Amino acid sequence: MSKKDLIKFWRNSELITNEKLIDAFRKVKRENFVLDEKEAYEDRALPILNQQTISQPSTIMIMLQSLEIKEDDKILEIGTGSGYNLALMCKLVKSTVYSVEIYKSLVEFADNNLKKAKIKNYKLFHRNGYFGLREQAPFDKIIVTAAPKEIPLELIKQLKIDGIMIVPVGEYSQKLIKIIKKKDKIIKIDLGDFLFVPM
Repeated sequence: MSKKDLIKFWRNSELITNEKLIDAFRKVKRENFVLDEKEAYEDRALPILNQQTISQPSTIMIMLQSLEIKEDDKILEIGTGSGYNLALMCKLVKSTVYSVEIYKSLVEFADNNLKKAKIKNYKLFHRNGYFGLREQAPFDKIIVTAAPKEIPLELIKQLKIDGIMIVPVGEYSQKLIKIIKKKDKIIKIDLGDFLFVPM
C-alpha cells in the first residue's frame, strides 16, 4: 500500500473525514518512524523496539480524529513509542505537545525520529504514564497509546473540564474508549474493538 492508497481508502469509506488530519498524514513521512521503510504504509501494526509496536495507520487516524484536536489545545500523550503519533499531533497544534514513555530506549528512538522529521514543538519525558504529567496539568486532550486494564483515574484528574481522553481499555482485546470530562459526570463512548500492547 502507498500513502495515496490509504488516503483514498479513508476518504471513500468516510472513515476519516478530518481534512487537517489527512493533511498532517500527508506531510509526515511515516518511513522515518518504522524499522523497515518498505512496510511504512502497510495498514497494520509494525514492531519497533522493546517488543512494542507502532499502531496501524487507520487506528492512529481514528484515535486522532476522535480526539477532536484544535490548534490551541494542550495535549498529553501516554506512550511515545516511535514518535509517529506525536509527530501528527505536532502538525495539528501551535503549542508544545507533551509525551511520556516508560522505556528509555524508545524515548531516544522517538527523539531521533522526530528530529529526522524536523518536528520541534514537543517535549518528551521518561517516566511511568500511569501518573501522567502533573506539573503540566491540566490538559485539553489526553491520548493513551497502550492498553491499561482499567481507565487510570489519575489521567482523568489531569484533564480539563470538557477535555477529551482517548484510551484503549482491557486485558486481552480492548475497547477504545472516548472520555469526555464534564463538571458533574464522565461521559464514556465506545469506539469499538482494537488490539494494543498492554500498558
